[in-house]
Amino acid sequence: MPQKTIAEIYADNDRVRSELKSTVADISDEQASILPEGEKWTIAQIVEHISIVEDGMGRVCNKLLRKAEADGMRSDGNVTVSDHYIQKGAEIASIKVEAPERVRPTGNVPIVESLEKLDYSRGRLDELLPLFETVDSASYTFPHPFFGEISAAEWLTLIGEHEARHLEQIKRRLVL
Repeated sequence: MPQKTIAEIYADNDRVRSELKSTVADISDEQASILPEGEKWTIAQIVEHISIVEDGMGRVCNKLLRKAEADGMRSDGNVTVSDHYIQKGAEIASIKVEAPERVRPTGNVPIVESLEKLDYSRGRLDELLPLFETVDSASYTFPHPFFGEISAAEWLTLIGEHEARHLEQIKRRLVL
């Protein structure tokens, strides 16, 4: 089972965010609103979806960490991602997944507003860093629609992986 520090997961997530921002920085409103044949979402909708998902994932992390903190579950800042999480991550990498209704984009949000929402939710995640580094983030789990029961550290890891998945989708669109 791979082991990382919370700081490394945060750094990975920050690298993906930086790349997302630079990738969409020069996209025109027209490009952002094109719906390619056979696709369900525009680039603007993809970025909106990422912002909705990160907000929810951050809330889950907060809830799990606060419970671990209240129960006195301590940590040294290292986390181990479960074999189950790794297996499900490998499975999801090669399939198209239907987003649950609660995280589907409205289609009415410009990229700039979604990026502002992402900045806000990332700020809230940054505020959780001290808890992630001192509280056992694997003590409690919360169910994900595809991954099943996953820990706060796995949710944190998934934030970056989810964003990276959609970043690649955006890049493919821009090449077309």
